[in-house]
Amino acid sequence: MMRLMLFTAPSHPPPAPHELDTQTLTLIYSPVHSPQFLSCSVETSVIVQMDVLDIPADQPKGWYLSLMAPNTKGPTFAWLDPSRLYCNSKALADCVKDLISPFLNDTIDLVAGIDAMGFILGASVSSVLGKGFLAVRKAGHLCVATENQNYSDYTGREKTMEVRLDVLKPGMRVLLVDQWIETGGTMKAAIQLVEKLGATVAGVAVVAIENTEGGKWIKENYKFSHCIPEELQSQIDQKSLHSFKNFKN
Repeated sequence: MMRLMLFTAPSHPPPAPHELDTQTLTLIYSPVHSPQFLSCSVETSVIVQMDVLDIPADQPKGWYLSLMAPNTKGPTFAWLDPSRLYCNSKALADCVKDLISPFLNDTIDLVAGIDAMGFILGASVSSVLGKGFLAVRKAGHLCVATENQNYSDYTGREKTMEVRLDVLKPGMRVLLVDQWIETGGTMKAAIQLVEKLGATVAGVAVVAIENTEGGKWIKENYKFSHCIPEELQSQIDQKSLHSFKNFKN
């Protein structure tokens, strides 16, 4: 199913290609005769926005990022919802492919995903790599002996995460996976947990790393992967994606 957004521009050309969503197709047609391609000086443009489950023919790097949804509930929530892209099978597969690409020649013994959205990506990554998956939990959910670590999340709230004691061992190389790094506090706590138990953080894989102090610290100290093309990083840092302008639920 496709959504059509119609606008008229009698004295202006349609949006430039770089202003369009990476999954948006622009069709220029004559409103008088049967549809035919004309020059950009015609009066009417139609922008076709891909449905969340559709798979576009053109798939540039990071094409799936425009499937992410903007925050519509206010400042107590994260500024966007990346999990919408997981609903599209091809988008999820390409996202995971981009995340693991830098680590394909590295030794990875185990994948660890951070509660909660890191469970989705982490389990997907572990399946593709053929490795086991370790859940890094919010404190109070595991019924076995654990190691705990306090931290502040992206909202500034003080929290505690935990990991079971019977898996991580000295020399084990762990790939840490989460959905997003904003302030870096959550990922740093997960790193501390892994290292407390003697294992080695082989790398950090997330959809995006914002260039905050915490995000930069992770980039400077650990091998990392993310899905954001260079030309979109400034939009991520400004917490405002151009693809949100035409977003419709």
